[in-house]
Amino acid sequence: MPIHDQSYRRYGGSREPIGKAWGVIARHGVLTIVRKRLFLGLLLLAWIPFVVGGVAVYLSANFPQMSLLSMTAQRFRDFLETQNFFVFVITVWVGAGLIANDKRANALQIYLSKPLGRAEYVAGKLTILAVFLLGVTLLPALLLLILQVLFTGSFTFLRQNFYLFPAVIVFSFLQVLLASMTMLALSSITKSSRYAAILYAGVVFFSDAVYGLVYLITGSSRMSWLSLPGNLRQIGDVIFRLEPRYATHGTISLLAILVVMGAAAWILERQVRGVEVVS
Repeated sequence: MPIHDQSYRRYGGSREPIGKAWGVIARHGVLTIVRKRLFLGLLLLAWIPFVVGGVAVYLSANFPQMSLLSMTAQRFRDFLETQNFFVFVITVWVGAGLIANDKRANALQIYLSKPLGRAEYVAGKLTILAVFLLGVTLLPALLLLILQVLFTGSFTFLRQNFYLFPAVIVFSFLQVLLASMTMLALSSITKSSRYAAILYAGVVFFSDAVYGLVYLITGSSRMSWLSLPGNLRQIGDVIFRLEPRYATHGTISLLAILVVMGAAAWILERQVRGVEVVS
């Protein structure tokens, strides 16, 4: 067998600027997920409420006797609350293994041995989950707003309810960031995606159960900040200018959400390293 010359040769490929590696991680992760047919079926199910809402908008715009179906701030708030189920399922399905699987395969050492910082690695993983979550919250909600304007054939609704655009955007991003950062933090502390999924479900349901128990004992909803979903519900009511459902001040609920995201960022900073963390 002839041995060909393997002497040094210059790299002939293109060099990407530093700081863009997160996009490679995000793009590869998104493409990997969308190849799963079962997951695509879940996304289709998540868009059924949008189809129902679109039909309601059309009927209310074209048939005066069905004006009760017209979109209001309360209906947009209800739509996003309906999507909470799909947000939970997608967060568990997509996010549980984003970091846990890399830790199980000892891939963090490979990722971080290249010119790739922890912030870029986390940003790439966060983007994967955020893309799908925004696809079932922000995107359909904005499309419903656009359909409302198109079907009515005037900008009256837009002028009277212009605040709904920033309300939908702010609440959707807050909801997605909270779910994504919490899931990534839990995924980073274990090598098992199943265990990460159980931890996330525990955080969501246990916190809600604790608040429910406190409410039964005290008869007051001032402790709703103990519930992670409760904080989102309270902030959502405030953002959409609706009557808050709890006695907790909106600032306290927002602070509780920021504390959770801050704790998640601290966990990610501690756990996402090129070597195993020994405590």
